Amino acid sequence: MPAATLLRQPLRTLIVAATVPLALAAIADDVRMRRRYDAARRCPLTGLYGRDVLVEHIDRQLRTGRGNDVHVLVLDGNGLKAVNDTYGHAAGDALIRVYGRSLARWTTSRPGACAARLGGDEFGVAARLPARAALDELAALREQLQQPLALDSGHVIHPTVSIGFARAADLPGEDASRLLRGADKAMYEVKTGRQTFPYRATYADAYAETVNGRRAGRHGAHLPAGAV
Repeated sequence: MPAATLLRQPLRTLIVAATVPLALAAIADDVRMRRRYDAARRCPLTGLYGRDVLVEHIDRQLRTGRGNDVHVLVLDGNGLKAVNDTYGHAAGDALIRVYGRSLARWTTSRPGACAARLGGDEFGVAARLPARAALDELAALREQLQQPLALDSGHVIHPTVSIGFARAADLPGEDASRLLRGADKAMYEVKTGRQTFPYRATYADAYAETVNGRRAGRHGAHLPAGAV
């Protein structure tokens, strides 16, 4: 091997040796930034994502070949204020964490599923469910969320939830925000006793300008500006 080539070999080795740690450091920094970004998008109490992630997820699912199987749910706990007033806010937080864990388990075991905390004790869920099994699946989820909860104080509470849902097959061509609006209106119809579970959103629900007297901008149910 020529002498010039021999002299160049150590230089190349030094360059490679210096580059590898820099590349690894860049990768590690990128991983840290992604984790921080992911954490910032999650609810600190439940670990679930927020509405923006749920909307992105639903719109992706609608673009798949099984978009018609997409079911969007809005769930609202009943009586959280009474729990807070009677047992303290720690009890209310414990109940919200239980809801979050239950929804996380439920979505993990189902294809194309995602759960999000929309605010307070209100949650949104999206999942691909075959029409023939959807109602049984939703009833099982409702039963799971309504299991008694033993508090650290020794008291036991018996939570109930109101659930409304929208099915993409019933609202062809509509986007995630519109499906969420329909599911939210359906949930409120159940919560007020005007409808009974399971109640599926109609076009009128999806195009309701207000839900519970609140216009666009309600946490979890708002539409983009100009969409109503």
